[in-house]
Amino acid sequence: MPLSDTQIRKLKAQRKAQKLFDAEGLYLFVTPAGGKLWRLKYRFVGKEKLLALGAYPEISLAEAREARAAAKKQLAQGIDPSSAKRTAKRTAKLQAANTFIAITDDWLERKCGSLAKATIAKKKEILKNNLTPWLGKRPLEEITPPELLEVLRRIENRGANELARKSLQLINQIMRYAVQTGRLERNPAIDLRGALKPVVTTHHPAITDPKQIGELLRAIAGYQGQFAVRCALQLAPLVFVRPGELRTAKWADIDFDRAEWRYLITKTNTDHIVPLSTQAVAVLRSLQPVTGHGVYLFPSLRTGERPMSENTVNGALRRLGFSGSEMVGHGFRAMARTRLDEGLGFPPHIIEHQLAHTVKDPLGRAYNRTAHLAQRKKMMQAWSDYLDKLKIGADVVLLHPGVAA
Repeated sequence: MPLSDTQIRKLKAQRKAQKLFDAEGLYLFVTPAGGKLWRLKYRFVGKEKLLALGAYPEISLAEAREARAAAKKQLAQGIDPSSAKRTAKRTAKLQAANTFIAITDDWLERKCGSLAKATIAKKKEILKNNLTPWLGKRPLEEITPPELLEVLRRIENRGANELARKSLQLINQIMRYAVQTGRLERNPAIDLRGALKPVVTTHHPAITDPKQIGELLRAIAGYQGQFAVRCALQLAPLVFVRPGELRTAKWADIDFDRAEWRYLITKTNTDHIVPLSTQAVAVLRSLQPVTGHGVYLFPSLRTGERPMSENTVNGALRRLGFSGSEMVGHGFRAMARTRLDEGLGFPPHIIEHQLAHTVKDPLGRAYNRTAHLAQRKKMMQAWSDYLDKLKIGADVVLLHPGVAA
């Protein structure tokens, strides 16, 4: 007799396992512990086989019969239901390990050794806030260009065009890695080339006119705020490094004997050398008794354990009367780049080296950190001397331009 739901519900476990048959090979296997398991007995290629269909009541009698009908259909097509089930499990497991978040985690793990920690942190932040919530659980092979574009448009709609561009670059890197590792046949991000809004490049406000530079330097000399902030303002034009590199400068990286500042640029994960002019050394010597007992040249004014805020230098410039549209901390780099070329006549590639920009030789290889160091030392001293003359209001006439490499 076929089984009924009432009969199954009233079943009690016995000391020995029980088999209650329904029809066409379907039966309920009742264990001594009380478990009720659906099984289907069938024959394939002359061999008797058994297919597990799940447990009752999670799988009802009606659902078990539907599963039996599906298995019978597979048998009619020459397919072994047990093999088909194992294949489906493997496919599901593979898909679970082949989602966007899974490939992203793998890619990030492999990149951790070759990229700076700050770079990895930025990529993780972009993923967490802009990509993973919508793409994380999606199987790679199901992600289409329109779906990616929809996610990127969401970023653009916030007015963050540059972030959308960086997000697309990140997606492209991850998808390319998926193709390289055999988990994806084709990178869908390739089809989005030119689909995003163009990014309008804005330059950091900077003072480059010699007369105005002199006014700025005199204002800095008269700064009445915190002594460490005053030293940061004095050092900024002398070394013209990136603001983040200046505020996180460490005493351990300063070599007074060689008059050099050596540190790792986290943005590019490369070493860099800043030759220190006599003026820069003088600033550092005056600062050393104040902050030299700690890690950072310019520690936080609140805790002292962390570097000063990224807004400290800009805030000091505002207090000196220079608006954000006139001059910012990053503007000291443009100031040096312009005047070293136009005012002192130093070769552009020497200036670019000192700015820590990527400079390549004729064979396309990037120069190492010590390239043209002697000329850079000469240039940094000449630059500081030039700034001193501008500060006192002298008319600087170029008589001996920088010597080419």
